[in-house]
Amino acid sequence: MGFTLPSVILLVLFALFMQAFDVSQSGWIHGLKIVAVAIVAQAVLSMGQKLAPDRSRATLAILAAAITLLWQTAVSQIVVLVIAGVAGYFMYKQSQQPGDYYRLTVAISKRAGVVCFGLSLLLLVGLPLLRQLAGDEGLLALFESMYRSGSLVFGGGHVVLPLLEREVVGADWMSKADFLTGYGVAQAVPGPLFTIAAYLGTMISGVKGAVTATIAIFLPAYLLMAGALPFWNTLRQNPNVQGVLIGINAAVVGILLAALYNPLWITAIREPADFVLALVLFGLLVYWKLPPWLVVAAGAAGGIAGMFILT
Repeated sequence: MGFTLPSVILLVLFALFMQAFDVSQSGWIHGLKIVAVAIVAQAVLSMGQKLAPDRSRATLAILAAAITLLWQTAVSQIVVLVIAGVAGYFMYKQSQQPGDYYRLTVAISKRAGVVCFGLSLLLLVGLPLLRQLAGDEGLLALFESMYRSGSLVFGGGHVVLPLLEREVVGADWMSKADFLTGYGVAQAVPGPLFTIAAYLGTMISGVKGAVTATIAIFLPAYLLMAGALPFWNTLRQNPNVQGVLIGINAAVVGILLAALYNPLWITAIREPADFVLALVLFGLLVYWKLPPWLVVAAGAAGGIAGMFILT
């Protein structure tokens, strides 16, 4: 509640403002889309340096980006992660040696962990079936979309971008421009990036939609963490598990790279001035180390200035 609620409230208020006033064509809104380009570019760079630092992992990342862009379906990212995990198992399991780890003491029994993990899988499989029976509208459909996105994201908050974009824009719940605007604003508020669900839920179904979407997108993380923690000491020293995770992490970099192009780049970068602004914002983030909220403000100001220049 303490970590997430401030961000949720701010994003709900922003979504209500977006609905009350027609600002979709404003310069500062376009600037927020360009901010998203710069921030995801920074995420690709930093994650690539950590998760794909050598030739083999960089190759996995490039292949993941190519498949994700050329095969844009609801299951493409899942297939990419599974293939990368299998590749990581065979490529890296021999290179991982058990080390000296601090043993984590967890106040959750293994039985409770199994129950939480089983419940997360039951919801992941059962909610789509309930959605088909109840229809593709309403809060159940919203809950299912957010829960599935929260379940399948892996490797950091930014990776949820293409999943959410496919869910809300693909279902015609909102325009791509409104989606990217919310993504840009989510960078300026405190708390985790997943709180963008509050903005999306408000835009789709008002405040009740915000509550539904926020609970749904965070619920899988709670269930999976509670399910994994009792077995954590064993899993973290297993070279097979480590090899799988290395492959998956490399693919995550590729998926995020694909999201940088579509939907971000093709939507936000329309003129040379847009590219210049994105480049400046990227420099402020990467080299000047400015906080994201200040870069968001600079992007909004740059968008307004760009509108005046073009007119």
